[in-house]
Amino acid sequence: MTNKTRQITGWILTGLVGVFLIGISGLPKFLDWQGKDEMMSKLEIPLDLLPMLGVLEILVTLLFLIPRTSFFGAILVTGYLGGAVWTHLRVGDPWFFPIIIGVLVWLALALRRSAIVNLAFGVDAEPNSKITN
Repeated sequence: MTNKTRQITGWILTGLVGVFLIGISGLPKFLDWQGKDEMMSKLEIPLDLLPMLGVLEILVTLLFLIPRTSFFGAILVTGYLGGAVWTHLRVGDPWFFPIIIGVLVWLALALRRSAIVNLAFGVDAEPNSKITN
């Protein structure tokens, strides 16, 4: 895969993760929809905490989407998703989906910035390349 193809793939994956975390998961925390009360009751999350969770989710995702802060954002998204795993484990719900999203976050970042592969595995994804933002 060429460097340009890898970067384009990384940005497409980044966009898809961003749309999911902001549009499908974050923004609905501010909206009223059918079944919301029952779902939050099952997860044992008070409804008054949802706006704060939505703000956190959107903020860490935005940090991931901004090239200069993408590494820090990926770390924070991973932490946020770790809390989601714990929430689902605690009530006996399927817990693997937040892990899949976390893997996609790091895969997208690694495709965008080859230095991530070197950090993670000690392997240079692009020999003779310079590390850039």
